[in-house]
Amino acid sequence: MAVPQVQLWIGLLLAEAAVLPGGGQARFTPDWDSLDARPLPAWYDESKFGIFVHWGVFAVPGFGSEWFWWHWQGTHDRDYVDFMKRNYPPNFSYSHFAPQFRAQFFDPEQWADVFQASGAKYVVLTSKHHEGFTNWGSAQSWNWNSVDTGPHRDLVGDLGAALSKRDPENGDIAYCTQKGFAHVHRLAFFNGFM
Repeated sequence: MAVPQVQLWIGLLLAEAAVLPGGGQARFTPDWDSLDARPLPAWYDESKFGIFVHWGVFAVPGFGSEWFWWHWQGTHDRDYVDFMKRNYPPNFSYSHFAPQFRAQFFDPEQWADVFQASGAKYVVLTSKHHEGFTNWGSAQSWNWNSVDTGPHRDLVGDLGAALSKRDPENGDIAYCTQKGFAHVHRLAFFNGFM
């Protein structure tokens, strides 16, 4: 059985340049026509099955979706607001979920075994979500990452190491980030929004 081919993939919407087959470079501009013309990476295009892991602080309340923070504090969706009123004390903020995100049952070796047995050719871990929490220690996300709070471990590094053991040539951890709310997160955190 082939082991998962985990490739480095940065999920950015705007790319300045891409390397084409044969080593040439193509320039892209920040518009949809240009971005839609960029070729898919071969490792992605040729793989018929891969696994995306979306995991973070938003898993703690276990309600709604990974956009919990935005629905609760951003749009004030009534279902999310009511959920918080029913289940958490007044003045509870989103940042209070982080210490509760302990990942106590996370076993990266077991995950890597499951990914390998599934036949997945790549694994993409959303390692930083829109609210800015990173699943690794980050100086840019000080005290709002999995090393400084919650599990107190580098979840990205641990999974990457487990995957690398199974496929040393292609075992780089895949990286996907949603940068859209990074600036909103900083403002929200410092203004007590979170």
